[in-house]
Amino acid sequence: MAKDPRIGFKVLATVTGVKGHCNAGHQEGEEFEISCHNPGGLCGFFYHDIFPNLMTFQFGGHLPWWEGDTIHVQCPDSHNLVTLKLERSKRA
Repeated sequence: MAKDPRIGFKVLATVTGVKGHCNAGHQEGEEFEISCHNPGGLCGFFYHDIFPNLMTFQFGGHLPWWEGDTIHVQCPDSHNLVTLKLERSKRA
């Protein structure tokens, strides 16, 4: 795996909801750092699905429906829906 060059914002992912049974084992309250260079243990299907938004978010971009430095994303498996809150902050 490529090493994270620590560019852009730090992005903390928090699992805020799980409806059904997540086959990747994600559970509500789980937290991990995620970036364009490191999936942080996130399910590959979910990571692939959110990657374009993650790239925009990590490098300071903004979409009209995003508010501030927090966005919410959802797993593509609507039957076993996992919801993440992504929060960006400046690196120390």
